[in-house]
Amino acid sequence: MKPLPYNADLLAVAPRVIWFEDAETALADPVRFLAYVMTYGTAEDIALVQKHVGEEAFREAIENAPPGILDKRSWAYWNVRFGHYPVPPMPRRILPD
Repeated sequence: MKPLPYNADLLAVAPRVIWFEDAETALADPVRFLAYVMTYGTAEDIALVQKHVGEEAFREAIENAPPGILDKRSWAYWNVRFGHYPVPPMPRRILPD
């Protein structure tokens, strides 16, 4: 995925969905940022981000979502929205032995 633009809109959304780090750090990993937007973003946040990155970026993010960010409801919603039915298993963390 290509880097996200560092513009006022995305810099405003970032602290609302990833409250535990600064906006620039949040935007540095596009897939992770979009996974947080898909989980914690409001409808307005999602529309604003989509205006800047496009729907295909959201599709790419759900297909490569890191484990532990999306909740079950968000995982199901976004997968169905992009035609992944039946919904695939959620991403899982792999812990070393």
